[in-house]
Amino acid sequence: MTYKRFEDLPAWQEAIRLAEGCEDFLHEAKDRISFSKRDQLDRCSLSVSNNIAEGFERGTTNELLAFLYIARGSAGEVRSMLGYFERRPALKDFKSQISNLKLIAESCSRQIRAWADSLQNSEIKGQRHLTEKSRRQTDAQKRALETWQRINDSLPDGHPAKKSQI
Repeated sequence: MTYKRFEDLPAWQEAIRLAEGCEDFLHEAKDRISFSKRDQLDRCSLSVSNNIAEGFERGTTNELLAFLYIARGSAGEVRSMLGYFERRPALKDFKSQISNLKLIAESCSRQIRAWADSLQNSEIKGQRHLTEKSRRQTDAQKRALETWQRINDSLPDGHPAKKSQI
């Protein structure tokens, strides 16, 4: 699937969910956490989605990859801070909320890692490198594959030319 907007990306949506959850936690626990630690968690939690967005908008696969790794690092920073908060006696009433946020941060890391892995093995250099000729070639290849799939799907089961998967 091709995404045209970063807001539609599942990884960005999960990262926004993380930032919102961290903001809610910080608001509820504000009297029990120093300003500097609240500020740090607030910034690193929002950094995950912001770096996904910035990388997506850059236009090259290499730049996207660089920002995805920064986003993943920020997700790790969120987990580290939450791990610290989880150990603090003053925040024992928030253990469940902190645990849930750590799970969301781990989900962000996994999604970003899987996306980065798929990009590293891709021949696509990014939107910025597309020319009119390469766009036409890509469109022609896509149409040929769709035509082949329609023909394959129309063949009866057991037909020697039918492929179960492309």
